[in-house]
Amino acid sequence: MSPTTLPAPPEHGHVTFLGAGPGDPGLLTLRAVEALANADVLVAEHEVLDVVRTHARQGVAEVHTDSDTSEPGTGTPQLTVVDGASTTAGAPAMRDAAHLVMEAARGGRRVVRAVTGDPGLDAYAAEEMLACASAGVPFEVVPGIATAVGVPAYAGVPLRDAQGADVRFVDARTASDRCWTEVGASDGTVVVSATLDSVAAAAGELVSAGRKPDTPMTVTVAGTTTRQRTWAATLGTIAQTLKQAKVLPSPDGGRPVIAVVGERSAPARRDELSWFESKPLFGWKVLVPRTKEQAASLSDQLRSYGAVPHEVPTIAVEPPRTPQQMERAVKGLVTGRYEWIAFTSVNAVKAVREKFEEYGLDARAFAGIKVAAVGDQTAAALIDFGVRPDLVPSGEQSARGLVEDWPPYDPVFDPIDRVFLPRADIATETLVAGLIELGWEVDDVTAYRTVRASPPPAETREAIKGGGFDAVLFTSSSTVRNLVGIAGKPHNVTVIACIGPATAKTAEEHGLRVDVMAPEPSVHKLAEALADFGARRRLAALDAGDPVTRPSERRPGARRRRSTT
Repeated sequence: MSPTTLPAPPEHGHVTFLGAGPGDPGLLTLRAVEALANADVLVAEHEVLDVVRTHARQGVAEVHTDSDTSEPGTGTPQLTVVDGASTTAGAPAMRDAAHLVMEAARGGRRVVRAVTGDPGLDAYAAEEMLACASAGVPFEVVPGIATAVGVPAYAGVPLRDAQGADVRFVDARTASDRCWTEVGASDGTVVVSATLDSVAAAAGELVSAGRKPDTPMTVTVAGTTTRQRTWAATLGTIAQTLKQAKVLPSPDGGRPVIAVVGERSAPARRDELSWFESKPLFGWKVLVPRTKEQAASLSDQLRSYGAVPHEVPTIAVEPPRTPQQMERAVKGLVTGRYEWIAFTSVNAVKAVREKFEEYGLDARAFAGIKVAAVGDQTAAALIDFGVRPDLVPSGEQSARGLVEDWPPYDPVFDPIDRVFLPRADIATETLVAGLIELGWEVDDVTAYRTVRASPPPAETREAIKGGGFDAVLFTSSSTVRNLVGIAGKPHNVTVIACIGPATAKTAEEHGLRVDVMAPEPSVHKLAEALADFGARRRLAALDAGDPVTRPSERRPGARRRRSTT
């Protein structure tokens, strides 16, 4: 048992007070992930529920919390029970945090109480901890990245340098006159937790307490997320800066912000250190018209560029109408009918694997059979199945590329002259024709059918047609046709990126302007090409002295926002 493995007390539960960080899911600690995986009950603030839920085990009971901000600092936020076992039907009970956590911990269950940021700095968790201590319920604290520390790091605002300086943390909602006087008399860095509509007043308090009006100040909202925006100003100009940026007045004035005051938040320094908001696709909402399984690695790559991927399936995969042909081919694999099997897609791997499982077979049935795969993702799907491909195209990842590397049939070295090709019902004949020309017999089998997916929700359709997306990635001609068919044509401000010439031609035939094309037919190269486009676009705006905006901000009626970088 590792030092951090939780015990399972028979009489009392165990509570983990867990800091979920300021918003970026990647900032969860390894210890936090371990605790979430062991939790029986999850008690989470609404703001971090999506961050922690991903790591909780299936079937964990969830208790959502709704903080009562009418009395900040009281230490008793109100919690709404949505775990049906803890309340009467149709009437969610309102309990304070301590009682809810204690109730959930009864019966020997492991409870994770997740809060934004760090439990000791960002939340009022002390009373809940004291309640556990009084009742003899074991508890532990898993620190998180504090909001006041994580947000400045993502904003490119270091809090200290080699010379060192005092760093003071102030909550503007509860700060006393004495607090403002002390930090105002200091020349150290001040990190202020406030709201958009109160940050100017906090700046005024610091000036009144002795800070110079020209002291640099940065204000960051939605820190560590792709909605992050940062404004650089001074204590004396921050109110005007937010007004000119059309941020205030606003109904969103209650949104929390982190302000950093001091020489280390100077705009010149931030221009050099703003690593997050300067990502090539920062904040771009990118439409990925593929199934969730196909889009997973592509979406991860887009997130690394700062984008917000939105996956919209354009095709649905269904079994073949007549499964007998597929069944005979799979049985032929076992009886030695084939020398080769060629997979051209992840869906083909999935179809064969499902048939294997249906017959009680596993990867051992591929013994003695040579396996070919087109594309890294197809190869990865085979490896996950326990099969390492013998042949992957050395050049173009396509049927044409596979044919170029495929060996001709040799009756001396090849005891069997037959190839099993499981594929979609709408696949092209390039591979079949090429293999026949090389002397092979091909069993061309329909392993699955591709049909047009159902239309996405109305909100998504309106965003596609109205310019709500900054870019769309088309990975095949069928994704172009199907997306236009189920959701409409993307708005002309949306950047259109295509995987190759054939896909680009289809897009143009549908009246779309193609802005980006991958240098080779790979979804990852396509994402790279879009990132390069975004980087060039950003640099051009900066060189021209223009604000850096996303494509969707140029559509008619969209609010033009001042650059945050």
